[in-house]
Amino acid sequence: MIYTVRGPIPASQFGFALPHEHIMVDFIGADQTSKERWDPEEVVRTMLPYLKPLRERGVTGFVDCTPAYLGRDVCVLRRLSEETGLHIVTNTGYYAAVNGKYLPRHAYTDTVDALTARWLKEWEEGIDGTGIKPGFLKIAVNPAEGTPAKLKEVDARIVRAAARCSKRTGAAVASHTVQGLAALEQINIFEEEGVSPSRFIYVHADGEPDQSLHRQAAERGAWVEYDGIGWRDVQEHVKLILPMLEKHSDRLLISMDSGWYWVGEPNGGKIRDFNFMTDKMIPELKKAGVSEAMIRKLTVENPAKAFGL
Repeated sequence: MIYTVRGPIPASQFGFALPHEHIMVDFIGADQTSKERWDPEEVVRTMLPYLKPLRERGVTGFVDCTPAYLGRDVCVLRRLSEETGLHIVTNTGYYAAVNGKYLPRHAYTDTVDALTARWLKEWEEGIDGTGIKPGFLKIAVNPAEGTPAKLKEVDARIVRAAARCSKRTGAAVASHTVQGLAALEQINIFEEEGVSPSRFIYVHADGEPDQSLHRQAAERGAWVEYDGIGWRDVQEHVKLILPMLEKHSDRLLISMDSGWYWVGEPNGGKIRDFNFMTDKMIPELKKAGVSEAMIRKLTVENPAKAFGL
């Protein structure tokens, strides 16, 4: 099953899916963000024209990676899901990157078990009294430092809590990571907690294109996510993807990190549409000799496995 904002569906119904996108974000910081900062009707009205073309192109699954304290509004997501027919998935978890700008104060004092309990409550009871349940965990870490490379204490605590929550629920943990050494350290924590690395998604791996680290993560069973597609020349991603298909196609996810209705900017700021994958990336992969079966694996089978419970 995959838990969407409209309830659980069989993973086989998720279809062609984008595993890392954003409807809306609020970058003001955890201590200032609140739902009074945006008009849900305006967000829905603004984002509908960006989401409807996805269904026309055959996309049916959409993973929204905006976490709590960074603009997550599950009621907006449910409205958009109802009006487009997209299977939209939201999350629980905390975002510790950017030196903790998006962490609530209690994240610095909560124990691992206390953090785990907060996220399990959303998982079991729903988010903010809505009854809407998350389908995965979204966390974020800063770069690991030192020799050997280690995560900051608060980052490691959040990763460990996410692993424990995953162990209880079976949910995937998508971690904004970028740095390969930080990804490997998170995999270590998962293994210490007795959680399969197959539940860990190494987000923004293409932000540090050292494929030796990508391969190490994949060989240990983690998902490697190239989700900056469309942010640079398409051929750069073709050159990243092709070598991974040789041995690690079963551990690869691809997405665009697009959308971004930016709270506080007029009309949501400069929103990036969601069409690059279908209109540019997939045609370029086909030109490079990637088969229809492999493209189906990347866009349909792998997301269903990564987010399925």
